[in-house]
Amino acid sequence: MSKIDHHLFSAHEHALDPEPCPLCGGELVIRQSKHGPFQGCSNYPTCHHIRSLTPSGHDIEKVLEGSSCPQCSQPLAIKKGRYGLFVGCTHYPVCQHIESLQESDNTQIPCPACGKGHLVSRTSRYGKQFYSCDHYPHCKYVVNDKPVPTPCPVCGWGLMVEKKVRGQLRLVCPQKKCGHQSERV
Repeated sequence: MSKIDHHLFSAHEHALDPEPCPLCGGELVIRQSKHGPFQGCSNYPTCHHIRSLTPSGHDIEKVLEGSSCPQCSQPLAIKKGRYGLFVGCTHYPVCQHIESLQESDNTQIPCPACGKGHLVSRTSRYGKQFYSCDHYPHCKYVVNDKPVPTPCPVCGWGLMVEKKVRGQLRLVCPQKKCGHQSERV
């Protein structure tokens, strides 16, 4: 049976002392937010000093060997941020290049609202898929269901969407005023 060396505990008691706030000298305490833990001043709201417990605010999951950033030629890495996983430059914050892990699916369906762009598959921050015009922010057209390049036979709108209605897959006009439904063939 091994003995515990109590001298180690008494020598390092000062290591557990709280760190002082660099702005007001108050005590820094660990706090929790919806984005994770951080250190904040105990004199809040008088002092607003906070510090992230991760230096860059993003956790590097894996460095992608053989990849290079198109802006600065540094290696790219898979990182974890507030909205999930993404690819970013390892030279952050000097280089702020980021890419989505999920490739956006260009449907080649012309946008019926502006006529200039095409509908592109995107994922919301909650993980839900939707389709929007690639000319955003000039065109803000969005549909939540999968678009089909068939014009509506009733109102003439440039596309229909696939929607499950009462257990059957149907083509539905996305215009609220029309609402035409036809059975999927």
